[in-house]
Amino acid sequence: MKPASAYGASGVDIDAKMTALAHAKRQIARTHTPGVAGAWGSFGGLFQAPGKDHLLVSSTDGVGTKLKVAVRAGRHDTVGQDIVNHGVNDILVQGAHPLFFLDYIGMGRIDQGVMAQLIAGLCKACRENACALIGGETAELPDLYPSGEYDLVGTIVGAVAKKDVVTGAAIRAGDLLIGLPSSGLHTNGYSLARAVVFRKAQLEVDDLFPGTRQTVADVLLAVHRSYLKPVLALRKAVAIRGMAHITGGGFPDNLPRILPKNVDAIVESSTWNPLPVFQFIRETGGVADDEMYRVFNMGIGFVLAVRPDDATRALTALRKAGEKPVVIGQITAGKGRCRVV
Repeated sequence: MKPASAYGASGVDIDAKMTALAHAKRQIARTHTPGVAGAWGSFGGLFQAPGKDHLLVSSTDGVGTKLKVAVRAGRHDTVGQDIVNHGVNDILVQGAHPLFFLDYIGMGRIDQGVMAQLIAGLCKACRENACALIGGETAELPDLYPSGEYDLVGTIVGAVAKKDVVTGAAIRAGDLLIGLPSSGLHTNGYSLARAVVFRKAQLEVDDLFPGTRQTVADVLLAVHRSYLKPVLALRKAVAIRGMAHITGGGFPDNLPRILPKNVDAIVESSTWNPLPVFQFIRETGGVADDEMYRVFNMGIGFVLAVRPDDATRALTALRKAGEKPVVIGQITAGKGRCRVV
């Protein structure tokens, strides 16, 4: 009989962690690209850096309280995709292609079933974005995370040729803003969304979400989209002057991050219809429009600035790539701010 483990008695099961990781090893190997230079499981992930004419671009983020919905629904198959796609979009703004990804999973107690779903989601998104999952950290911290809950964070590293870097510095008054649809809340605003959906409206995860034929879990756990493929298609057709990933802070906080100091971005909210989830939160929660556009993406997850003369070609290229692009506004003379009208 195996002697009792003192570490196990304190709440940490090393064997469960190692078993879960061993089961994931084959899936992780399937994400590896030619640049991977070492075996998964080493102390550090090795990757062949691009030539000296390239820059590395990196970003770190978390899924946030969307994880509370995953735990409540007992579904962990989408949040792994969320964290990869979010990172891909963040570095895509500067023109970078993803190279590799590293994750952090912290749990109160290792649950092999939950781990399997999380890693399957990470691997699925990495394969879809040609991004190698080369390492990470899994921590069992019973005194930090309540039983059944966890945190999920990721770091992505990509590369872009120096000549292809997009900073927004080329944006000029008269340029048009093209919006690409989101799939839902993505990974932002869930503290407010949960307060409205679960506390105020008293909905449960298996209820139908008002105005849809989907469950509450389906709507709130919809995968945060990756915009890599449509943006790559667009770059073959026109020169993109600036790009913004609409995440926490919405339009007012994200668009100014790419604007020169002498222009403003004017977003015309009447040019698209927000998804039912946003309408429900606004009406049921009594949330003012200004706050809605500051917290949520409101149905537009990525914004591109292009010259007016390139707009028709840009829209055509995006539609051919399977997108439903919308001209949502324009650039005017200003002071580096964004206004939603």
